[in-house]
Amino acid sequence: MSHNERDWSVHPPYIYPEYKSTILRGPKKPLIAIEHSLSELTIPAFGHGQMQEFDNDLTINGRATNGQMVGEPLGERIQVSGRILDEYGRPQVGILVEIWQANAAGRYIHKSDQHHAPIDPNFFGGGRCVSDENGRYSFMSIKPGAYPWGNHHNAWRPNHIHFSLFGMSFASRLVTQMYFPGDPLLALDPIYNATNDQAARTSLIAKFSEEYCIPDLALGYEFDIILRGPMATPMEV
Repeated sequence: MSHNERDWSVHPPYIYPEYKSTILRGPKKPLIAIEHSLSELTIPAFGHGQMQEFDNDLTINGRATNGQMVGEPLGERIQVSGRILDEYGRPQVGILVEIWQANAAGRYIHKSDQHHAPIDPNFFGGGRCVSDENGRYSFMSIKPGAYPWGNHHNAWRPNHIHFSLFGMSFASRLVTQMYFPGDPLLALDPIYNATNDQAARTSLIAKFSEEYCIPDLALGYEFDIILRGPMATPMEV
């Protein structure tokens, strides 16, 4: 979808003053469309063959090891599952779904994240999977914590998980965020509120799902992603 075709009532604008960094990085001149080559649009990005056993289980893939699994990540265990759909509700098969997130204390494993929250040595904070024949994906993880950021005075990001979706080529990509129901920080968050349309904004909030709960282990959340059309999941600012 080109810049001109994008429904700006659904997707956030490139420049949203309340989200201060967009003022510096957002384009201020009209975008120039660049046609993709055939190879860019047809070469597969990833498939099931590239996935490792625990790529979609963040409670395992980041454990500290000493010849064997010896650590457990701290925090509330969750299972996040959903379907990748087009505007007609048809499942999208073979979509590479990548996620990254903060740990339960609200800290990323990244040199730029230096705020006063502990690093979990058993939690890497990233995972990936490929959507199946029903367009479904699934992740096991730890519920991420809120964290401070320098956008404005006393600014805190709500609990959230970043999503990146690749289609059958690197030229087709969507980046978005998933939030959790009942989070009081949502009303104060300029990234979440950059999406003007209420229904589109609400679509970024996962639904608690008893179906995806794992008894005695994890709470379940459902988060469907729609790639196109008036009900499309908003892309990230």
